[in-house]
Amino acid sequence: MDNDTITAIATAAGKGGIGIVRLSGPKSLAIAAQLTQTDLSPRHALFSAFVDKNLEKIDEGIALYFPRPHSFTGEDVVELQGHGGAVVLNLLLAETVKLGARIARPGEFSERAFLNDKIDLVQAEAIADIIESRSETAARSAMRSLSGEFSKKIQTLTNEITKLRIYVEAAIDFPEEEVDFVSDGYVLNELNQLSSSIEAIWRQAKQGSLIRDGVSVVIIGKPNAGKSSLLNLLAGDDLAIVNQRAGTTRDILREDIQIDGLPLRIIDTAGLRDSDDEIEQEGIRRAKKEIEKADVILFMRDSVTEGAFAEDKKQTIESIHKELSSFEIIPLKSTSFIVVNNKIDISGSRASVDTNNYFTEVSLSAKTGDGFNLFTKSLKTLCGFSDSENNFVARSRHIEAIDNARGYILEGKKQLLENQAGELLAEDLRQAQNYLGMITGKVSSDDLLGEIFSSFCIGK
Repeated sequence: MDNDTITAIATAAGKGGIGIVRLSGPKSLAIAAQLTQTDLSPRHALFSAFVDKNLEKIDEGIALYFPRPHSFTGEDVVELQGHGGAVVLNLLLAETVKLGARIARPGEFSERAFLNDKIDLVQAEAIADIIESRSETAARSAMRSLSGEFSKKIQTLTNEITKLRIYVEAAIDFPEEEVDFVSDGYVLNELNQLSSSIEAIWRQAKQGSLIRDGVSVVIIGKPNAGKSSLLNLLAGDDLAIVNQRAGTTRDILREDIQIDGLPLRIIDTAGLRDSDDEIEQEGIRRAKKEIEKADVILFMRDSVTEGAFAEDKKQTIESIHKELSSFEIIPLKSTSFIVVNNKIDISGSRASVDTNNYFTEVSLSAKTGDGFNLFTKSLKTLCGFSDSENNFVARSRHIEAIDNARGYILEGKKQLLENQAGELLAEDLRQAQNYLGMITGKVSSDDLLGEIFSSFCIGK
């Protein structure tokens, strides 16, 4: 880490009542003293004018000084809180640069906090996640990560692996002690406990990933099946035009919503049918792109005109895929299907849910809302979402690391039971520990850190 003093506007772009210029580094206090013409006391708010080198007033406000190591970054930090106009903030920022600071890179304040052991990598990422939260659940979950709940779970698991590694490697290095870890049952029991612990953390991390990233849900079906009506029902507003005329929706409509804390990006598509209309063809082409990358597909059906599905559910899902393939649409293998039988208010059917090995089938009325609660419950279940108050946010890299660690623990157990290979077990435990270390930053690379912090705001 360099020894530069960095500076940045820490408040959001645009006009506001208050704007903050933040400094961090060895020159912070001297720069602040020059701007205020006053010596700042630690953690005392000073109301002062902020002046340039000619003592001409730039702005006035509050200066706060946080001496190292008791600051966010672990360095000397100064915050200059003035008026929130873009012009005056940029003038103040420019003056800090003239006095010896440089403009901070995106995320550099948080990066310095990480490098100075003020926060770990999970907590650093949680700062960005709090700022980007799309729901109350996401904000609260990100705050739990920032408070260290996720990190503590990872550290506890790491400590358990370390303890087991010491036992196994001691038995290998000191054979005269005659520790038979293959037959004494201790190692196997510890491995089973590790497997259970990491499985629980993995499930929580999956929940956290859903809370952070949400789920892409694409509504497809024939014209007039009720796709736009379902979008409006989900959004709680008349976003899409609903008309009996086929082909009303010709472009992609997107809406970000949440259901009980689960963020969803709902995408309404043009009706799938053969058409000579160039605009409608373009709508179907765009729909195809969305379908092929969707997490969940809502396959809308008009229960009045299309009737009921056959009892053979395997045959039904095969027919859906065949219908999609006729439009050259191939969904991801991981994509989940919910078949929505719409217009039960006309057909006279009752609201219901049927879950099988191939898809979930829901009967509802997008017009009246009958069966909507059954539908939303099924959607959350299909996504694997539970609205627990103990969730924390997680990213895809966290899940990947936990999954890799889980794989090495299982492989180590296999080496113990099948091959009695203590050395290979020890190596598998070391690899598992390394992957867990990547989550908190105990094991990291410059490339990883660069990728993470480059996505941050400039002033964070």
